[in-house]
Amino acid sequence: MNFLNYEKRRRIYRYFLYVLLFSGIIAIATSTWYMYFNRVPSTIKLRAEAHETVDFRVPATGDIFNQDETVEAFSNSIRLDFSKPVTFKTGTTDNNYIVDLKLFGIIPLKSVQIDIIRDTKLMPAGIPIGIYVKTKGILVVGIGEFEGDNGKTLSPARYILQQGDYIMSINGEMVDDKARMIEIISNGDGEALVFVIKRDEEEIELMISPEFNKAGEYKIGVWVRDNAQGVGTMTYIMEDGTFGALGHGINDVDISTLMILDSGSLYRTDIINITRGVNGAPGELTGFIEYSEHNILGEITDNTPYGIFGSINVNSKAIRDGDFIPIGLKQDIRRGPAKIICSIVGEPTSYDVEITEIFLENDNVNRGIVLKITDPALLSLTGGIVQGMSGSPIIQDNKLIGAVTHVLVQDSTSGYGIFIENMIVR
Repeated sequence: MNFLNYEKRRRIYRYFLYVLLFSGIIAIATSTWYMYFNRVPSTIKLRAEAHETVDFRVPATGDIFNQDETVEAFSNSIRLDFSKPVTFKTGTTDNNYIVDLKLFGIIPLKSVQIDIIRDTKLMPAGIPIGIYVKTKGILVVGIGEFEGDNGKTLSPARYILQQGDYIMSINGEMVDDKARMIEIISNGDGEALVFVIKRDEEEIELMISPEFNKAGEYKIGVWVRDNAQGVGTMTYIMEDGTFGALGHGINDVDISTLMILDSGSLYRTDIINITRGVNGAPGELTGFIEYSEHNILGEITDNTPYGIFGSINVNSKAIRDGDFIPIGLKQDIRRGPAKIICSIVGEPTSYDVEITEIFLENDNVNRGIVLKITDPALLSLTGGIVQGMSGSPIIQDNKLIGAVTHVLVQDSTSGYGIFIENMIVR
């Protein structure tokens, strides 16, 4: 009996070791696959009509295909070996390709898109800008309630409107400011109103019946916003007078939704106060903005996850004296010294930073670069990266490689940046 129990325990122990070994192999294989997956970006951008070399050192191979025609890009099949440097002789910007990579030539890794982009030179700006944007429609930031004239708690819009909806029209009239919206509701005599709203990408028609509040006014019980203001930093100016700034979109302060832009303007601004950042509490640049016609620097035409974009006034093209320099693509960036340009006191000034991490594959497009402020002068002034520095250009090897986007809350000396290629190709 004891012998049988011993054999049974030994079999169980052996089975347990097999399971443990198998689980360990699976875990190592999965982590290895994931490591190589992140080492190669899903999109590689290359300059047009140039010799471009990428070096990801990943043991993966794949055939290159034309993206549009889904045929081999060249007359003979060309297999790319990413375990060593690969040099491309690129054509025009009309040529874009796909490479289906397999790890060790067997295990599917990822499909990589290769985009050929126009070689571009930009003027790094680094100047503070005042921002004013109007939303396209009226953004619903919350659903509220109020006390009716009968003492009951009312909320006519509840379960009809949602946070993040854009009110586009009421009873067929386009509305672009909340004052007009309030006027229409107040003058509606409590009749049901037809609201056309934009929810995600869909336009929906809804009906809401306003109710009397305690003060005898018709209300529907919503919190709304029709504009946003703030201070940021201009990243670059192109030769045609267009600009890019911030490195991230303008989101609503309450619900963090990217605001749908109807119109917007850039204004000259002066930094009048600096709240130094400390670990756990980001600092802030406070600017004085005069919202007047003569103070406008340019027009904002696009608000995107990659930044705000538009054109500067003809008379403002010399906002900053500087040279146009090449861009650095993500595969050109290396860990090590770099500089950022920002205007903390007076003119745009270069400050030393250290690039500590580069995430070639990151779901968050605004956090591809991790950098640390090392310049004693900037640390003395701001304590590191502060709000208002978003958009500050990052320079390495005399190439514009990105823009500052966020500060690490727990380490005010460190933060994130976006690759410049994401800001110029949208």
